[in-house]
Amino acid sequence: MASPIIVDLPHSLGAAEAKRRIQNGIGQLTDHLPAGAQVEKNWSGDRMNLKVTALGQDVSASLDVQEKLVRVEVTLPGMLSFFGKQIEGLLRRHGPELLEDRSGRKP
Repeated sequence: MASPIIVDLPHSLGAAEAKRRIQNGIGQLTDHLPAGAQVEKNWSGDRMNLKVTALGQDVSASLDVQEKLVRVEVTLPGMLSFFGKQIEGLLRRHGPELLEDRSGRKP
């Protein structure tokens, strides 16, 4: 099994606001996955655990919400580890979208 992909997403929102924004936006994850993909998520304190099943493969991930950053850790199965660098690049580019305010509230 390949080493996990770890990406830190810095922010200045505080842990509670970052967690709220992630909760409001995580549903859009399926927009970036193949049709038929299934996403299971659960929170344990300030840590969200995800399991994504797509194309017969299971990918596990966790998001640790902290005061000044969100640490994303993704573990790929052997067959997908070849795509690790591409997935890391996507997380770095699009990861901050998880912290966008999707509640419709005005700042």
